[in-house]
Amino acid sequence: MVDRITTQSNIDSMLATIRQYQTDAAGKNTPAVLTRQTPEVGKPTFFDAVKSAVVNTNNLDQRADNLSEAYDRGEDVPLTDVVLAIQKSSVAFEATLQVRNKVLKAYEDIMNMPV
Repeated sequence: MVDRITTQSNIDSMLATIRQYQTDAAGKNTPAVLTRQTPEVGKPTFFDAVKSAVVNTNNLDQRADNLSEAYDRGEDVPLTDVVLAIQKSSVAFEATLQVRNKVLKAYEDIMNMPV
């Protein structure tokens, strides 16, 4: 094994590398790979898609609750509509839960990658 000799030139080289990293992190001389792309106008982002799915799931759950309560009060609501609304809510919740689980698993995999 070759031992590294600490010399002034090695120290200066390392300091220059650290300063370059600091400059890159501050936004100066940022490589093209690291530049953040802004989404095109009108195209949904991943956040928008997830938010829309959660809002839709919540709306389906509220509708199922409202129909169920109306049926319990004796209002003119067909039982088939109540059961269908509850099933739609259940399926939407399960789908949202599975997406959440996949995202968390992907995050854990990324965090466990060796650097």
